[in-house]
Amino acid sequence: MSQISIEQLRADFPALREGGQQKPFIYFDGPGGTQMARQSIDALVGYITSGMANLHGPFQTSVKTDILLEEGRKTVADLLHCDPHEVAFGQNMTSLAFSIARSLASSISGEDEIVVTELDHRANVDPWVTLAKDTGAAVKFLQVNPNTYTLELDRLNEVITEKTKLVAVGMSSNVTGTVTDVARIVARAKEVNALVIVDAVHAVPHLSIDFKALGCDVLLCSAYKFFGPHIGMAVIAASLFEKLPVYKLQPAPQEIPDKLETGTQNHEAIAGLIGAISFIEAQGEGTTRRERLQSGMQRIEAHELTLAERIERFLQEQPGVRLYRAPAGTPKTPTFAFTIKNVNAREATSWFAEKYNMNIADGHFYASTMAEKLGVNPMGGWIRIGLAPYNTLEEVALFEKGLQEYLAEKGIR
Repeated sequence: MSQISIEQLRADFPALREGGQQKPFIYFDGPGGTQMARQSIDALVGYITSGMANLHGPFQTSVKTDILLEEGRKTVADLLHCDPHEVAFGQNMTSLAFSIARSLASSISGEDEIVVTELDHRANVDPWVTLAKDTGAAVKFLQVNPNTYTLELDRLNEVITEKTKLVAVGMSSNVTGTVTDVARIVARAKEVNALVIVDAVHAVPHLSIDFKALGCDVLLCSAYKFFGPHIGMAVIAASLFEKLPVYKLQPAPQEIPDKLETGTQNHEAIAGLIGAISFIEAQGEGTTRRERLQSGMQRIEAHELTLAERIERFLQEQPGVRLYRAPAGTPKTPTFAFTIKNVNAREATSWFAEKYNMNIADGHFYASTMAEKLGVNPMGGWIRIGLAPYNTLEEVALFEKGLQEYLAEKGIR
């Protein structure tokens, strides 16, 4: 497998061009949202400037929008390996999750149990906790191991039982980068006929996804995490989607996937989404779009792994730094959460922003259950470095220099 050309790849991101500021920005905030690829910007602006319209009209701009939505579903289907009619668009992942949760209420009772995890972003916890509150169902948590930052899957059989009706799990932690063995959870859930909801928001920018192979019922993600605009996607298995009693306007379409897409969709964002996926496709090779997307993701993953291995080694060696990272052998995305002894996280990230123009985030990142369990909130949460494919070895080296300088200023040796 040939490597990506980092110079050519970076040329596709206008935000990376040096402007009038003294130092160029260094974007280490990928988990919070990546920069937008040129292909996405061009597609979004192209749709707007060539004339917009709503759906189902006889005139050219309306027909163009109908075709746009159809192409958007096909493009997402190739990225995630699902059927186009299983793809629904929405405001964001969180809104889609709440809509699906509300629709599932009629199938959940007070005798049932819903399973969520301590590792996850609350967007894949609270919609289902709210569903439990509304229906009287019990909530159980798959616990996170405080030493390995992985879920305690050895307890699956006692957590997921015959009473379980729904299991919600994240494919990858947006804090520690831990990639969870979702297939194992799906297998156990299916033994008791429970639905499985997978949050792939943090996984899609880094891993090749196969919805059909996963065997889950719902997969959720957001385009602004993989080089596109702010728009959410829900992939819902047709067998569930067909019978899902969604809340909708009476005259609105009854068929899938339209019935979940309440109101007029963000058509320009869907155009940008198609452009973002075409950026990924351009990184790969193959005879079909699916093959090129898989190849492109493999090359992105290989590039990010090189940088990630260096950052991980470096952070593990620094005095006063605690890295929250799963052990070797556990799959992980290039996302690093750490704390510095006696330092508030916001103080450190502000220093990096001022001194080095580095966009490094801090906080609990909505993984608030894990943050509370691991006791990081009094320090302002974690400091998080999150890589994207446009990051370089030179940027990593500058971060290393900066952190050593900061530790020296603090007298940490």
